[in-house]
Amino acid sequence: CHGADGNSPAPANPKLAGQVPEYIAHQLADFKANKERKNPVMFGMASTLSPQDMQNVAAYFGAQKAKDGAARKKETVDLGRKIYRGGDNAKGVPACASCHGLNTGGPVETPALGGQRAEYTAAQLRAFRSGERRNDIYHRMRSAAARLTDAEIEALAAYYGRVR
Repeated sequence: CHGADGNSPAPANPKLAGQVPEYIAHQLADFKANKERKNPVMFGMASTLSPQDMQNVAAYFGAQKAKDGAARKKETVDLGRKIYRGGDNAKGVPACASCHGLNTGGPVETPALGGQRAEYTAAQLRAFRSGERRNDIYHRMRSAAARLTDAEIEALAAYYGRVR
């Protein structure tokens, strides 16, 4: 699903190559717990993993080289860049760059997003907005995504998808 080197060939699946290992391990644990992050396929895969297995998988994918992304909707990239850099103060949307780097993530809950597949990023933003995905610490992503329009979500996904 994610490719042997972590560069998923499927738009619906995230690229794991070069991702923050702690983030990957944390997501695997959340999938295994099947509470805050539910996915039947990932639950099946993660349910058999020990904590050490999760660390090993995360270290492997984190050490792989991510392939560059490409934006299909280049006309929306400027809006995505604007939100990434400055957010939208009028709507209370913080700059994405305040937590998410392009090539680096941050703490356990903050993945690197540069080069990620736009379809996957948009789907995750919509899942946070709807509350379907709830494994964000301090509800940061749910709060920010709740204030984004569909057009803004598509623009952010396009921006992240084309930069690395």
